[in-house]
Amino acid sequence: MSSDKSAPSRLAPRCVLAAACGVVLLLVACASGGLTDDSHNGSPDAEPAPIVGRATPEEVLSANPDWMEALGSSRPEAESARSLGRTWPDREVVVYFGTWCSDSRRELTRLWRAEELAGGEFGVPIRYVGVDRSKTQPADLLEGVELLYVPTVVVLENGRELGRIVETAPHGIEVDLIALLTGEAHGWLSSRDDLEPARASETPR
Repeated sequence: MSSDKSAPSRLAPRCVLAAACGVVLLLVACASGGLTDDSHNGSPDAEPAPIVGRATPEEVLSANPDWMEALGSSRPEAESARSLGRTWPDREVVVYFGTWCSDSRRELTRLWRAEELAGGEFGVPIRYVGVDRSKTQPADLLEGVELLYVPTVVVLENGRELGRIVETAPHGIEVDLIALLTGEAHGWLSSRDDLEPARASETPR
């Protein structure tokens, strides 16, 4: 794992094996009563502390066994996933997420599974920023982002926003991300029906 959190994250193909190990650890922890989920028992003190700030997929997975389990069961669309291995000049992606958020867990583990299908590396730099439950911290990395829901996946070209995926990707995160990268789609893509019309925001830092 790289110690430089400002560098784009890369998820190695070894995650398939790691996912299987994670499931075993999860089952052992559940059997011993050592792991709880506040979505079921209402005990927020039992869940891992949220990751706030820049992070790597490896850090998220190692700190959150339920994410590892979700990674093992994710099934992205294979052709779109492989297309993410293409080089995308002048593009970058910033992902805002919450380790406490089930939508973030579902969408990001599907994205990381797609990365495995793409050969273990995306052709576009991706930065990950964990946020707190109020979605106000880390303040310096959220300035000008207009973060309403997580996860939010922002696609940039030379620092200008081309579009974003908000909370739930309508067609699968790998499919919608490819559409934004190619220009086949733009603006705000989401399964939510309460968002305002698409618009661009300032460059995420």
